[in-house]
Amino acid sequence: MVVRFHNPILSFIVCLLLFSVGASAQTVISEYHPGATTDGAVYYLPRTALRISVLVERTSYQPGDFASYAQRYLRLPSVSLQPSVSHRVVSITQTPFGMADKKKGFAVKFNAKTVAANVALADDGRLLAINAEPIPETLPKAFEPAPKAAPLNPRQFLNEEILAAGSTAKMAELTSREIYDLRENRSLLIKGQADFMPKDGAQLQLMLSQLETQENALRSLFEGTTTCDTTEYVITFTPEAPVSRQTLFRLSQDLGIVDADDLSGEPFYITVDDLNTVPPVDEEAAAKTKKKVYEEGVYVNVPGRMRTTIFQGIDQLVQSEFPAPQFGNVELLSAELFNKRYTTSLWLNPISGAVDRLQAEMTK
Repeated sequence: MVVRFHNPILSFIVCLLLFSVGASAQTVISEYHPGATTDGAVYYLPRTALRISVLVERTSYQPGDFASYAQRYLRLPSVSLQPSVSHRVVSITQTPFGMADKKKGFAVKFNAKTVAANVALADDGRLLAINAEPIPETLPKAFEPAPKAAPLNPRQFLNEEILAAGSTAKMAELTSREIYDLRENRSLLIKGQADFMPKDGAQLQLMLSQLETQENALRSLFEGTTTCDTTEYVITFTPEAPVSRQTLFRLSQDLGIVDADDLSGEPFYITVDDLNTVPPVDEEAAAKTKKKVYEEGVYVNVPGRMRTTIFQGIDQLVQSEFPAPQFGNVELLSAELFNKRYTTSLWLNPISGAVDRLQAEMTK
C-alpha cells in the first residue's frame, strides 16, 4: 500500500518509583496499554521500519496547434500529433525509523517507598529513556518541488497578419516566416550588423533573450509543449523476516505509482537479508529463564543488522544496511543499576531500542 508517513515523537514523562533493588516483576504482557499504571509502567521495545521515498517524474506532452505542419514549414520530423503521459522513477531513498513492536511489550512494577525516576515514552509507547531526556527521532523533510515559471501563451506573440489568416495552414505558414525572421534578427545582433544595435552588453543580452523567448513560444505551436512534474511517494515497509524479491510497488506509465498487486504497472522488488550479526538465542537457557517467577531490571534490544536492496527488474537501484531488532535478541539490564545508591540515566536508541548511553552517579 502506498501511504504518506508523518509520525514525530511526542514524549511524555511518567513519574514512577523504583524498588530499593530495582524493578521487580518485569514480565512480558499480553494486553498492551503503554504508559503509567497505578504501581508501575507498561512499555514497548521498537522494531525498525523503513520510510521509502520514491521520486517519480511525470512527463506530459501536448501537441501544438500547427503540429501537422511541422515537417512542411520547419523541417521538424517525428512531431507527434497525439498527447501522451509517461512516468519514470528519478530516485529512491530508504530511511529507518522506530515503531512499537507489539510482540515486545513489558510491564514493570515499582515500590513506592524508594526514590523517584522519570520514564520517557514515545507517543506509541516505546521506551526512550529513564532519568534522562530522550534522544530525538527525526525524519527527512517532505520533498518540495522547485518553483516553475508560468507557461508562455504562444498566441500572445502572433501578429495581426497571422491572426487574420483565413485557415490553419496559412497561419502555420505565416508563423514559420515569423520564426525565420526572429532567427535572422538574432544573427544580425550577434554579428553586430543590426540596424539598431544595443548600447552595451547587458542590453544586447536582454534583446537576445527576448528574441529567444518569442521563438520558443512560436515553435511550441509546431513542436508541442512538454511539461515535467516530480512527485514524492512515501511507502512504509516493515520487515518481519528475510524476503527475496518481494514486490514493493509498481510503476504505471499512465498512472505513476500503483499498489503492489496492480498488474497495470511494472514491478519494483525489495530483498531483505539478515546479516546474522547477533548469535541465535540459546533455547535451552531461555526455557530455564522462563521458569523464574520474577526478573528484575529493564529489557532492551540487542539489534541485529539487515541489508535491504531494491530492484527494478534485475537492475539494482539502491542498497542499504540498518540496525534491525527483528533480527536480534532482547536482554535484561540488571536491577542493580537502579538501586537507591545510584542515580542511573539510561538512553535508548529510538530506532533500534539498543542502549545508546548509560550513566550512573552515586547518590549523595
